[in-house]
Amino acid sequence: MEDHANSRHKKTVQPVAKARQEVYVLRDLKEYLGESLLIIFSVLLALVLTEFINKQHEKSQTKELLNNIKEELKKNKQAEQEQYVYQQGILKRIDSVLRDPGLQKKVLTDGTFHLDYLAPEGVSLHDLSRVAWQVAQSHDITPKLEFKLVEMLTDIYDQQARIDKIEDKEAAVFLNYESRKPENIRETLILMRDNYHGWAFDRAPALIKKYDAAIKEIDRDL
Repeated sequence: MEDHANSRHKKTVQPVAKARQEVYVLRDLKEYLGESLLIIFSVLLALVLTEFINKQHEKSQTKELLNNIKEELKKNKQAEQEQYVYQQGILKRIDSVLRDPGLQKKVLTDGTFHLDYLAPEGVSLHDLSRVAWQVAQSHDITPKLEFKLVEMLTDIYDQQARIDKIEDKEAAVFLNYESRKPENIRETLILMRDNYHGWAFDRAPALIKKYDAAIKEIDRDL
């Protein structure tokens, strides 16, 4: 019984928890500077790499755009050479009709102007394309090219635009009410001849040479 009583008075002893130790790493100024410089270097390296990749992509895109322009110039040159020969034939037929009143009556009969007698394939044989140049301009290509090439291309496509106006200019002549009067047939033919010379035929030889010069200049840039 006594042992039992003593056991009730005994205190339960709980284990004492050890104090948690924390370790503080002390860094000096050099270590902070080293880490900062490493971060800065990493950021700068990423920027340099990004800039390099962007420039390579830009060069590749510019090269592709120039190749497209070059191919367009080649096709336009061929088209203009064929058109020059075609329009030469038109001018010869106009001159023949001007010298022959009998032929004039075939060109204009009962108020109907027979354009096909003068231009069997229409006023223009081909349209001169400018799609590649327009696409290149939409990608802001001009600051990436030499000024000389930009000047050449601008001039070429401006000349093409003038040549393409020949259809509107000629239509304004032979679709005019006055051109349907027999007494005005000579004036109508003369105006048509002058339009061909002023807007298309006389421009062709110089334009063909400009195509060659621009193609060579592009080859130097590629």
